[in-house]
Amino acid sequence: MITQLKFVSIPTRDQAKAVKFYTEALGFEIATDQPFDDKQRWIELRIANSATRVVLFTPPGHEDRIGSFFNGSFTCDDVAGTYRQLKQRGVVFEREPETQPWGTMAIFKDPDGNRFVLSSG
Repeated sequence: MITQLKFVSIPTRDQAKAVKFYTEALGFEIATDQPFDDKQRWIELRIANSATRVVLFTPPGHEDRIGSFFNGSFTCDDVAGTYRQLKQRGVVFEREPETQPWGTMAIFKDPDGNRFVLSSG
């Protein structure tokens, strides 16, 4: 039986710039950073105590995914507080926190223009 989601991939043009953003601005930690081929590295990031990893990697032929909307959501306990903290670190938000019937959410972008939902747990 399936027990968990191992990782999700975020396509990027510049892995070094992406690592800097995800570690310094978002606070993720590097779990794996090793050569993949002559063009890219295999970079896995940890998010706090989550078992799921984020991989900064663009599979060949999927470059058109860079700058798209991430079909998932990052969650936190306090969207408004996290929004303020990330904004101070230079994270660009496309939508400020807003409360919906299902919870609170905001949308931010990474340096490649990928867009992510930040939502309450």
